Amino acid sequence: MDNTQKVLDAMKKAGKALKAGEIAEIAGIDKKDVDKAMNVLKKDGKIVSPKVCYWQPK
Repeated sequence: MDNTQKVLDAMKKAGKALKAGEIAEIAGIDKKDVDKAMNVLKKDGKIVSPKVCYWQPK
């Protein structure tokens, strides 16, 4: 499973908007890898930001 899918799964599992550091903890990957994966997910329109610095699946 690639980091992008791990990030998306972690967000869905949490069931609430999360910061990148929280996603990194849940997914068990480095924060900089989370940031890279989130950039891909943002471009694809799979995640949204309900408030500054917090992200959740669309």
